[in-house]
Amino acid sequence: MLAGLQRAFQDAVLGEADGTLAEHVTAPGLAARIAVYRNTVQGSLGEVIAAAFPVTRRIVGDAFFSALARRFAAGHPPRLPQLSAYGADFPDLLAEEAALHRLPYLADVARLEWARGESYFAAEAPALTPGVLIETSPEALDALKLRLHPATRLVRSPYPIHRIWQVNQPEVEDVPAVDMSVAENVVLTRREGRVALRLTSAGDAALVAAIAEGEGLGDAAARALAEDAAFDLESALRDHLIAGTFRN
Repeated sequence: MLAGLQRAFQDAVLGEADGTLAEHVTAPGLAARIAVYRNTVQGSLGEVIAAAFPVTRRIVGDAFFSALARRFAAGHPPRLPQLSAYGADFPDLLAEEAALHRLPYLADVARLEWARGESYFAAEAPALTPGVLIETSPEALDALKLRLHPATRLVRSPYPIHRIWQVNQPEVEDVPAVDMSVAENVVLTRREGRVALRLTSAGDAALVAAIAEGEGLGDAAARALAEDAAFDLESALRDHLIAGTFRN
């Protein structure tokens, strides 16, 4: 009984109508009161989604975005008492939305936006220092397993997601044409509370992905070279040390 009532209340608040709630509660004026609460809850969840995906919202427009946010809220109620964690599956909804098939890049742009939020709210940890690599013998470097910093994220896409994100910032009034044939890989890191988005090569993206999967530096470098014959491990590691990609 209680479980049914709770489910009916959730459906009434997140859905479009009171549904089966009237079967459980017959208080006078129920529909009007539920409607007020529904608007408040859905409006609040919509604001959370809008704050997490401002570029996506700008691309599709406020009205269509609001409709998507309501649909998302109806099928994905919050699971954690933490608003910054709400919206992880929103890019998947965009990928499945038939009306957005003419914007095939949009889901990956949203994934980039979500990764940016995750990076911002990730745990603190000391960044890897050059000394760790310097003190490791050449013989042991191949087997060395680096660890990604908690704030590091990697987003790979066949579309120019970084460029699309750049030209859809609030200060950009006239969005220029973007070459949609360009694939982009973005590494996100955080230093002193600021999230940085850095375009990187296919080889470097393969390196980061391999390290994230727990591979040793030698095998990770081999995957990077297989992806890009021009990949330079020394240069890539220098850039990652500067950016704080890895942790001690």
